[in-house]
Amino acid sequence: MIASKLKAGETAGSYLIDSPVTEADILGIARQLVAQRLSKGSSLTEPQQVIAHLQTLLIQQEREVFALLLLDSKHRVICYEELFQGTLDAASVYPREVVKTVLRHNAAAVILVHNHPSGDPEPSQADRRLTQTLKELLNLVGTRTLDHIIVGHEGCVSMAELGLV
Repeated sequence: MIASKLKAGETAGSYLIDSPVTEADILGIARQLVAQRLSKGSSLTEPQQVIAHLQTLLIQQEREVFALLLLDSKHRVICYEELFQGTLDAASVYPREVVKTVLRHNAAAVILVHNHPSGDPEPSQADRRLTQTLKELLNLVGTRTLDHIIVGHEGCVSMAELGLV
């Protein structure tokens, strides 16, 4: 396991690596740390921290991925779940499956997430339509849509910050 190459440093949150590692090893370690920070019960208080974590998870994906960050009523993480994988520039998202996933986890709130492998995180018209459709459907089952975050190499966009959620 990659994390076994890490040793605790002298200060909290610091680590030492005592053997050679590749870029893939480093990215794997980063993904493991993000997974721990987005694990069940983690409280999400800083939007930029959430965006940074999601960027670490999705930045290296070669195909478009659509995921959900499911939250309880106090906005603590229930789980992060990747639902759909697509092509270089699109992923088919099935609203029925999104609602089923939200209900299965009994989520009170959700953050929609997907990446743009092209690098440009600007929301497309299709992204805007999908966000509104999912927001309306999830509202019918009592789940709040807090944001739709789009991850790209050029940065991340919060559709909530743009007033689109």
